Parts: sequence; C-alpha cells; structure tokens
Amino acid sequence: MLVAAAVCPCPPLLVPEVASGAAPELEAVRTHCADALGVLAAARPDRLLVVGPAPTGAQGSFPAGSAGSFAGFGVDLTVRLGEGAGGRPLPASLAVGAWLLSRTDRADDRAENRPEGTGRTDLPVEGFGIDERATAEECAETGRRLAASGDRVALLVLGDGSACRTVKAPGYLDERAAGFDAEAARVLGSADVPGVLALDAGLAYELKAAGRAPWQVLAGAAEGAGLTGRLLHEDAPYGVEYLVAVWS
Repeated sequence: MLVAAAVCPCPPLLVPEVASGAAPELEAVRTHCADALGVLAAARPDRLLVVGPAPTGAQGSFPAGSAGSFAGFGVDLTVRLGEGAGGRPLPASLAVGAWLLSRTDRADDRAENRPEGTGRTDLPVEGFGIDERATAEECAETGRRLAASGDRVALLVLGDGSACRTVKAPGYLDERAAGFDAEAARVLGSADVPGVLALDAGLAYELKAAGRAPWQVLAGAAEGAGLTGRLLHEDAPYGVEYLVAVWS
C-alpha cells in the first residue's frame, strides 16, 4: 500500500557538478526536493521505489545497487540506487533520483553525527523506468502493481513539466505550456488522482513534459490510499517547468 510519495523534477542540472556555474540558481529546488524526501522518511516505509521516465531500452525494473553515470554530461560522477548487486545502467532520471537520495543520506549522517555514507541502508530501494508514451491506464496499472508490492510503499516520482515555456526553452515557446503546467501543479499539489490521470498524454508529449507518465504511475498507486497533497515548489527556469510536491 502506498503511504507517501515525493514528486521531484529530474534535470541533470540538479547535480551541482553538472550545473557548474549555474548551480546556485537551482538551490531552491534542491532544498525543496530534500524537504520532500524528508516526508518520505517520516512515513517509515518498508520499501522505496524510484519512478522516472525512461527511453526505449531503459524501461522496467532496476534492482537495488544499480548505477548511473553523469559522464554523458561531462562529469566523472557515478551514483547508486541503494545497496545491492545492481543491474543494468540507470537512465538519467533515475540517476538523478539516486543522487537526491544519496544527498539526503549524507545530510542525515551529518545531522546525527554519523560518518558520511553510514546512513540507513536497510530500506529496500529499487527503480522503475516508465515509457514517456505509455497510456494513462498503462501507467495507472503499473502504479497499482508497485503499490501492492509491500505493506508500506513510498514512491520518489521524478519528471519535469513542459519544456516549452520560453523561446529559449528546449522545445521553444508553446502557448499551451503554461496552462498544462498550471493544471499539473494543481492536481499534484492537491493529490487529485482523477485529475492526474486526466492529463493529456498527447499534449504532454508535444510539450516535452516527461513527468506526465511517472505522475500517472503515482496516481494509480494512490488509488484508495486517502493521501493528501502539498505543492512545495513551482518554477520554470530555462523554460522548463519544475514541480516539487508531497503526498502523505
């Protein structure tokens, strides 16, 4: 059963080493992502699943210990998703999720005066990559299956909103983007399950909103869970919508 979820964006720029000189510009969203992960920890789940968009060939499950690299972004940095034997390489979205979790673990170590890297390791952590073009029902069914995989399941759901908010955005300016993002912020901030499932998959694809499919996985997982939502952050730096929300 789903007991909590954190919704975070997943641009590699969240990683300061990748962002380089632009790192301070995204400090606010990093802080809110850490706050969202704190809500997951407070829910005391017995299983954590990290869900994000994945390209063809990188879909499906990723076992604990799977590694992801930021070498493709010019940075010699590798991260791991929890502790375990691992498997195939993580897609970029799940690599960002693994980095967010490792950052939170280091902060917890410092807060409790432990040596860094010795934080909680007993919580099973796995990843799941979802096809950006999966239908709403396919996403919802995936979410239902993930929620049924443990007594107390938490989700870290990764994905950006539209990439079409300005002329300099990756997808250039699309006048439909602001409305789509506003509705996404509303439904995610209020844990509106039917509203999340109603987000238009075709429009999301045209607006390069990679978060739509993972968000709808969350909606399926949350059916009947009675969770409430809270929007922690909403901004569109570089013309890309970044949303942070918690469901608990």
